Amino acid sequence: MAKKLSLVPLGDRVVVRPSEKEGEKKLASGIIIPETVDKEKPAKGEVIAVGQGKYEEGKRVPIQVKVGDVVLFSKYGYDEVKIEGQDYYIISESNILGIIK
Repeated sequence: MAKKLSLVPLGDRVVVRPSEKEGEKKLASGIIIPETVDKEKPAKGEVIAVGQGKYEEGKRVPIQVKVGDVVLFSKYGYDEVKIEGQDYYIISESNILGIIK
């Protein structure tokens, strides 16, 4: 059984565990580029926790993603946190681009 995350997002925020990076890349010429050279962050991850939604015109609008969904998100639209050695991203729902089915 997985340990429950001790972070509860507020409003329209979502906590995502990013997918693992693919590691080093090898070019056709044989040159190996280690993952430390590539500064791009993963744009895919699993939803771990969701907020209750945001208020619009006095009514709460629920979040469209749920725990367990695998989502694509904007590469620079998140805040990174580390909890018990694990990296998580806190993302506003508006920065989530889609759900992978």
